[in-house]
Amino acid sequence: MTFGKNYPRTCNLLELLNKNSFFLFGPRATGKTHLIKAQLSGSAMVIDLLRASYYQRLAAEPSVLEEMVLAEMRKNPQIKVIVLDEVQKVPSLLDEVHRLIEAYHWTFLLCGSSARKLKKEGSNLLAGRAWRAELFPLTAFELGADFELDRYLQWGGLPRVVQSDYPNDELEAYTDLYLKEEILQESVVRNLPKFSSFLKMAGLSSGQQLNYQAIASDIGVTAPTIREYYQILKDTLLAFELQPFRESKKRKSVATSKVYLFDPGVTQFLSQMTTLERASDVYGQRFEQWVAMELRAYLSYRRKRDSLCFWRTQTQHEVDFIIGNHTAIEVKATKKVNSSHLKGLLALQEEGIFKNYLLVSQDPILRETQGVLCIPYQDWISRLWNDQLF
Repeated sequence: MTFGKNYPRTCNLLELLNKNSFFLFGPRATGKTHLIKAQLSGSAMVIDLLRASYYQRLAAEPSVLEEMVLAEMRKNPQIKVIVLDEVQKVPSLLDEVHRLIEAYHWTFLLCGSSARKLKKEGSNLLAGRAWRAELFPLTAFELGADFELDRYLQWGGLPRVVQSDYPNDELEAYTDLYLKEEILQESVVRNLPKFSSFLKMAGLSSGQQLNYQAIASDIGVTAPTIREYYQILKDTLLAFELQPFRESKKRKSVATSKVYLFDPGVTQFLSQMTTLERASDVYGQRFEQWVAMELRAYLSYRRKRDSLCFWRTQTQHEVDFIIGNHTAIEVKATKKVNSSHLKGLLALQEEGIFKNYLLVSQDPILRETQGVLCIPYQDWISRLWNDQLF
């Protein structure tokens, strides 16, 4: 890997901003600032609220934003977009943004790594005047020829980690930054040691159905505290939740959701796992997590409205991913698919709901069996991002 290499990102800011103002949310270090510089250079006024001069002035008097923008536009008539980076630092600014959109029809890009403070303070989310987009870790599609599956499952897709010769050190620094800036400075939790223990458990249980009471017992806190801790992870974009698909008729579905951490490298680091053995259950979990990440990024970047969920019955039939009402995907890390790997998909076929049934694996042979397309992960990635799957 070459440090500093610019991977083309699928998220197209110009295309989005030609339609409307946007919130752009993404975990720290996914590359929001770099993306803005690469795609909006020369046409955007960028106000970074991590800079003390901007923060102090606008936090004290949000109405100053209007004169700042007008002054910049007089100097540079090419300005088409006003970017507020780390907007969650000054939630009161959103009232002013709302007013300026109404008064001037300006286009804003409002970037943040956390929605927690905005939600907590009941901030004005612009009543639909700004739509929402997200930026994720680098996908396999974006990495192209540089994508190496096993490296990705071990170290993840954060740009600095992908390009580093010392990925573990980068992940350690990232986790430390998260705890200090997102948790300590915002006074989100009172007991940081307990929260740190929770992060390890969240890593170990990533992709599994939630059992708040079991995790609470292991850590020594209450189940409501664990529920709040998971909400913190979701609000700070370090985790995402999949709801169970509940529209099956022949078999009763479970009601408990699953939560994945947003990146396998961060998951590995929080789990305190220094290696990833090919034959282990954890390897299969990371492979499944990676497929979840690709699906989530694809649906977001392509502006698809399909839901992403999973199917599991009370009799333990399960399919890893359900997309809208048309596609079911099972994920197996095996290099040789056999009939036992099809059980969940074949059970779901009996519901007669979906059009497409896929089994994504590391088996190099592409074939269709009993209405299920068994597809190597390389072919799956290509077909997914070229809009050839559904």
